[in-house]
Amino acid sequence: MEQKSPPPVKARRRYDSSGRRERARQTRDQITDIAKEMFLADGYADTTVAAIAAAAHVSVETIYKGFAGKPGLVRAIIEKGLAGEGPVPAEQRSDHIRDTEPDPRRIVAAWGAFTAEIGPRVYPIFLLARDAAVGDPEVAATLEQLSAARLERMTVNACGLAKAGHLRPGITVEQAADIMWALTSVGLYELLVLRRGWTPERYGQFLAQTLTNTLLPAPGT
Repeated sequence: MEQKSPPPVKARRRYDSSGRRERARQTRDQITDIAKEMFLADGYADTTVAAIAAAAHVSVETIYKGFAGKPGLVRAIIEKGLAGEGPVPAEQRSDHIRDTEPDPRRIVAAWGAFTAEIGPRVYPIFLLARDAAVGDPEVAATLEQLSAARLERMTVNACGLAKAGHLRPGITVEQAADIMWALTSVGLYELLVLRRGWTPERYGQFLAQTLTNTLLPAPGT
């Protein structure tokens, strides 16, 4: 009796998660953009998670799962703003210039330009969160964590300058990091840009010139 061959085994289709990740990224961006707009328009306290969810056409549970509430949204908005414009995050672009550019003045000028680029994206939210932190310990803790991360970032940059021999004699890595941390604070941006009407570009140029004069050796030395 002739035996029938078993039916061919269908190859299992490989699951491609890239589409799902991209949709999740788009949803996250939509939520953070809407949250930022509502925070700035209505204030932190008066903006509810339910209102953000409704405007973004997602569930409240989605926001809590993805951000753990309003403090997490503030962090996500700021982190997104720190990436700056374009496909390559500002931090990566900054690292590349710091590690490849031999002229320290060009490095510092680029840092000023990056600050001008990301300032309008993040400082308004920083100011809003700073006011909210007075009565919200979770927001206060979030801002402390972000401040500590910024100091750590400035320390990495200061170490890069020191390793390349770019720091002015007598300036330590710790001092350089503190100076950069202070000059990139939201308070200085608030005073010069928001109160005195400087453009972000002028602020970035001022920052670069001040860092050059303070941290780098004088020309010809």
